[in-house]
Amino acid sequence: MTVGGGYPDDSGLTVVIPCYNEVENIEHSYAEIVSELGEFDLELLYVDDGSTDGSLDVIRRLAESDPRVHFISFTRNFGFEAAFSAGYRYARKPWILHIDADQQFPAAEAHKLIAAAKSGYDAVFGVRTNRQDPVLRRWGTAAFHFIGRRLLRIELPQGATAFRLVRTELAKRIVDLRLGTPYFLATVPRLTNRYTTVPVAHRARARGESKVGMSFLSSHAVELFVGFSRRLSTVAATACVLSGALALVVALATATGMANTSALGAALFALLAVCLVSLALTVRSLVVVGAGQPRPRLYYIREASLPIDEADRLLSTPSNLGTT
Repeated sequence: MTVGGGYPDDSGLTVVIPCYNEVENIEHSYAEIVSELGEFDLELLYVDDGSTDGSLDVIRRLAESDPRVHFISFTRNFGFEAAFSAGYRYARKPWILHIDADQQFPAAEAHKLIAAAKSGYDAVFGVRTNRQDPVLRRWGTAAFHFIGRRLLRIELPQGATAFRLVRTELAKRIVDLRLGTPYFLATVPRLTNRYTTVPVAHRARARGESKVGMSFLSSHAVELFVGFSRRLSTVAATACVLSGALALVVALATATGMANTSALGAALFALLAVCLVSLALTVRSLVVVGAGQPRPRLYYIREASLPIDEADRLLSTPSNLGTT
């Protein structure tokens, strides 16, 4: 099916719904999406990120009863970035709406994103106007944007969330980059300046538990900071060099009698200087070498209801539904 051109109301829309152990929400999310967006040429693509609670069974039943529903199921839990990347790659309509299965973003809010896209944008991100999340999550997000945007100068859509509408061509191009740190929010501004944000409603989770904890958010933030800015590595390297230089000065002062410390202290300071300078060089080398390394695939698929690339399969003869 051809992608590109037009807008969702006249060219079609794939709703990508990543889910991990959301058995209580799958049917509710389906009903809401169909109710609010059923007038579009619609495809619903559920990406099961290795669920163990029966989510896939519910999705299979939906796919059997509604030809608009398709699914991809991973061999294990690969994480948030992998889940939506697979959904974006296999979307078959010209536009993608990303909405999580937890239903914290009302599907009706998608109309605001679609209206904004008609001004000529390639991507429209929802921004929560009344965030219904724990206070630590809200503070963490604020700190994330402050450090990323203000301190490290990473171009990020202010307040943007995973609730977003993106041209499928753009989403696929980003996924195909196979970045070592595939941070979608930070990659979009590197490819196009036609993006914007729109205020949208947000609600508390009604069923199930959030799978996103502070440890995940912290590691996710560090990946962004390291992957999309060299300021941290530059600061680290500079600090090591300056510390090494200072240690060398102290060592020389000790050796010439200008400092009242023992010979052992002088030797230790000299060793510290060598170590710190070496660390500085190592940090810079790792940044350069790591950026050029080939990457493994983000995910492997066990089962799907639509044709998939053989390279995305873990096994050559999986038990797939509807694949060739």
